[in-house]
Amino acid sequence: MFEEIKNSSDENLDYSFYEGDKYPGHIVVIGHGVTGNKDRPFVVALGQGLAQAGISSLRFSFSGNGYSGGKFTDSTISKEVADLGSIFDRLNDYTLCYAGHSMGGAVGVIRASTDERIKYLISLAGMVDTKGFADREFGDVTPNNGFMWDEPDCPLSQIYMDDMAKTDSVVNLASEIKVPWLLVHGTEDDVVPIQDSFDIFAKANEPKELVKIEGSNHVFGDEHASSMVENIVTWIETQFTGNQ
Repeated sequence: MFEEIKNSSDENLDYSFYEGDKYPGHIVVIGHGVTGNKDRPFVVALGQGLAQAGISSLRFSFSGNGYSGGKFTDSTISKEVADLGSIFDRLNDYTLCYAGHSMGGAVGVIRASTDERIKYLISLAGMVDTKGFADREFGDVTPNNGFMWDEPDCPLSQIYMDDMAKTDSVVNLASEIKVPWLLVHGTEDDVVPIQDSFDIFAKANEPKELVKIEGSNHVFGDEHASSMVENIVTWIETQFTGNQ
């Protein structure tokens, strides 16, 4: 549709686009979490659920991930916030909803706190305490020498750890977000605890909604993906219908 989409570093951002016909001029942009990409099963499931509902969507891989250009070791929250802006730059004709998973959720909060192009926000197992996450998950790994979760394709960089510490937490940005906001989180998430969503939800403005997926882990396994998708699609349909 848009041919290549590049970020400010001239790196290609791989994406998959579906144009729905139910809500012309509206689109859901889907961003993934750390070590993920646009083709994670639950991300694809969300894209397919939106397509079945006739809702346009664009899911993409942040730079350094999946088939996007760039180096994984450069993938930080700060860079991904800029990547998201580059995606939005190509969607000027659309009313934007952003749905971000895990670290992509933190990216969405930061972007939505200043970027008025985001009209609807979805945090999907959204990370809030970024420093706490990095310390908890990678505190025993030597940056520039070890790997995230022992995955050889995901080396842990010092700039990643530094950026997570600098960001610290996005909880206090909640008050800067003035758009409808849906938070979805699994009750058995052991990567980003559901408390992150409770904390930021408490500080968020209305209208807001928090959906708990009972028994679900961080990546919404097969038995929970359908519930996650159904809740998101229903919420989006309500929002888009009221603003056509």
